[in-house]
Amino acid sequence: MSSMLYALGRFAARARTLMLLLWIAVLAVLGTGAAVFGQGANAPITIPGTESQQALDSLARTFPQVSGTSAQIIVVAKDGQRVDEQPYRGEIERAAKALEGVDDVNAVQTPFGQVAAGLAKDGSAALITVQLKGTASEVPKATLDEVKHASDALAKELPSGAKASYGGEVFNMSVPGISPTEAIGVVVAFVVLILTLGSLLAAGMPLLIAILGVGVAMAGIIFTTAFVPLTSTTPMLALMLGVAVGIDYTLFIVSRHQEQLRAGVDVRESIARATATSGSAVVFAGLTVIIALVGLSVAGIPFLTALGVAAAAAVAIAVLISVTLTPAILSMAGERILPRKQRKQRAALAAGPLAAQGAGTAHGPADAGAGTDARGVAPAVPKTRAERFFGGWVRLATKKPIITIVAVLLAVGAAAIPALDLRLALPDATALPADDPARVTSELTSEHFGAGATGPLILTGSIVASNDPVGLMNDLADEVRSVPGVAEVPLATPNATADTGIIQVVPEAGPHAESTAKLVDALRAKHDAWEQKYGVSLAVTGFTAVAIDVSNLLAQALLPFAVLVVGLSLILLAMVFRSVWVPIKATLGYLLSVGAAFGAVVAVFQWGWFADLLHVPTTGPVLSFMPIILMGVLFGLAMDYEVFLVSRIREEVVHGADAQSAIRTGFVGSARVVTAAAIIMFAVFAAFVPEGDASIKVIALGLAVGVFVDAFLVRMTLVPAVLALLGDRAWRMPRWLSRVLPVFDVEGEGLARELAHENWPPDQPDARIAGDELLLRGGARVASLRVGPGEALRIDPKQPGGIALAEALSGRSRIVAGTLRVTGLLLPERAGSLRRRAAWATPATVREATGDRPELLVLDLRGGATEAGAREIRSALTAAGVEAAGSATVVVIADAALAAAALPAGTTLREARAGVVEADDAERADSPETAALIGGDR
Repeated sequence: MSSMLYALGRFAARARTLMLLLWIAVLAVLGTGAAVFGQGANAPITIPGTESQQALDSLARTFPQVSGTSAQIIVVAKDGQRVDEQPYRGEIERAAKALEGVDDVNAVQTPFGQVAAGLAKDGSAALITVQLKGTASEVPKATLDEVKHASDALAKELPSGAKASYGGEVFNMSVPGISPTEAIGVVVAFVVLILTLGSLLAAGMPLLIAILGVGVAMAGIIFTTAFVPLTSTTPMLALMLGVAVGIDYTLFIVSRHQEQLRAGVDVRESIARATATSGSAVVFAGLTVIIALVGLSVAGIPFLTALGVAAAAAVAIAVLISVTLTPAILSMAGERILPRKQRKQRAALAAGPLAAQGAGTAHGPADAGAGTDARGVAPAVPKTRAERFFGGWVRLATKKPIITIVAVLLAVGAAAIPALDLRLALPDATALPADDPARVTSELTSEHFGAGATGPLILTGSIVASNDPVGLMNDLADEVRSVPGVAEVPLATPNATADTGIIQVVPEAGPHAESTAKLVDALRAKHDAWEQKYGVSLAVTGFTAVAIDVSNLLAQALLPFAVLVVGLSLILLAMVFRSVWVPIKATLGYLLSVGAAFGAVVAVFQWGWFADLLHVPTTGPVLSFMPIILMGVLFGLAMDYEVFLVSRIREEVVHGADAQSAIRTGFVGSARVVTAAAIIMFAVFAAFVPEGDASIKVIALGLAVGVFVDAFLVRMTLVPAVLALLGDRAWRMPRWLSRVLPVFDVEGEGLARELAHENWPPDQPDARIAGDELLLRGGARVASLRVGPGEALRIDPKQPGGIALAEALSGRSRIVAGTLRVTGLLLPERAGSLRRRAAWATPATVREATGDRPELLVLDLRGGATEAGAREIRSALTAAGVEAAGSATVVVIADAALAAAALPAGTTLREARAGVVEADDAERADSPETAALIGGDR
């Protein structure tokens, strides 16, 4: 990964103008597509296959007058007057008549029609129900405008003191928009970037790149609505995530680039290295977010899958633009990415150690003679104020690790207590602002008709076999009235063809009440008994039933998704850190952060804490899909901080530091950037809370609290304490597990080692095979190995460790220690590339193997090849041009005579000599510690 990103960084730095133009072109193309073809993200939240949704779909065919979505107009009479008297009745009937002629209106129901329903018991209010074609997202704006116009016109004709307001299901869904409040998060991010990076140019770069990436993502999402229906929450979630991760990912790369420039690294070389090192961590962190978001599909809910994929696409674009456009922009900026003072120090450093010392700056003496060490890491500099602060932080956290652990667990555990009261529901009109007409209508309906009237249920079924459909519906209505929790059954009627019947049920409580959910269960529990008695299979549906079904399915999906996320985090972190304890600790910390985030959401949105301050319109159950989205997103963000913090600590461990020193050095080296990233994330998410849409507001608060807790309490306080308590045990992994798990080098260690050995060995830089002080699996040693162009290497099959050496030379087996370079590839870092370039052949397969033009050919003649067979092998190698310098290098496993007979004439034969197996070496080669440090099989 790091090698590929290194090459990508170098290319982007060279082709900087092309890279910028490509991204602008992508934005232009997607933006045009969005403007021309985009349909808007306002799809309803449904789950195909549920009882309620199937019943609604069936009603669309058999009883269109009550299917689809609906709007309502409520008329409230002046005190002391009744709506069933004049002038109210006449005005209501005129308004209904006008609405019947509007396009996409299926039916209009008033209390004075054939089916009388919608009159308050005291006559103080009446409902006009407008049944519309299709779902809420499919109703044309013109139709909605006609409903609003009819309501406003009715209000003007009513006596003074009377009210008329429109609302209903079709108006309950608001499309989130961007408010000026969201810009506060960007402003805070900009201030943090200035403090972190030290210059306006450097601070503006992550913002501009993130905004461009978000523009591409949003344009792509809106363009996608031409083909896939998306809910209104989808683009806002993608926007929020895209801004947050886009800024942070670019920050990591720019910060590493500045660090290397201060150490005297060439600008383009530093860009490539920063892209390779920090870019690897960015790719890994982004992948965790993407996998978690795509993992939302485990719930099997289409709208949630679409939401997760869209948000994952926004994160993927943020990753891609970070590792492609950032190097290009950094190349354009050159040394100006550094503050002026640091540019002067860099110039003094370039002039030589004495000039650097004479610069009289804080960094001058430390940078004298600077460059980078064998790992490509900048040399130490005198401690800054930030380093002193974070040094004190980590000392305090690790001085008494048990006390720190207990304190954090108690604090976060207390914050998570409200989560035990978590209740889920889909948003309705109560989540809208207090002055929104739909909410006003809902509150007036609740006041005059009861809370249940704002979310009535519908029972429907086929009655085609009945000889008395009207009588049957009346009997069923009586049965429904006897069910506890039913306040009223205002309507029970067959359709015009008498093949389908509906029963409207008004619950005693509102749509979000637990008693309403219990009523739905109770009605469904009566299904078999009523079917046996009346021969009718009744299904419970309506917007309230759909919302309850969606919430139940989302709650059921939460545990499988949690298991997926937790299992994924264990595997991914084990891959990165080659440890068992680190993943366990990280995963438990993630669960703590999730608990605290849920606790904050419940405290604010259910209990009402700080509700006025955060402009929460009403308290009640939390958005149904909030928990699963929050868990997925927070998982990825938590892994960001874990990787950037712990990888720096592990880097110190790998290079020989003891556990305690590694914690202090690694923490101080990464805490500043992690802190900046966490503050930016927190600010961006928190900015969506005060004025955000109800659906986004709850997710944004959960993410803001989760990020704060995870970054500052879990990662930067709990993690150092746990690592200090574990000591060296933190970095151990069983040998079998190390061999099974692939390696993900997020620290860029492999690349740094490759760069350090770019011209190695100094005694023979053009060697096709070069090795020094090799320790092989099994314990065999090879002191020195050199094979130049046009030369071949013979390995005696009887020699101890010979086969292990051949396998190592072809990338099929790891080396335990030492330095080995084969065909320009450093091992074990590039073992995968070597395997693709190498071939292992026997006498029977040599022609097939050479036909693939391998750069390295292992010729295994242990099968007892004859002299005639050797001549055929020589002929095949000669035909393939193996004897030419620069073509395939041959490693032959055979005795001297057979090797000489098989190789083309003029080939110089080198001998490989492995040392005697020593017990200490064999034990070291097979130890779990060695496997953990070198990353197992590569």
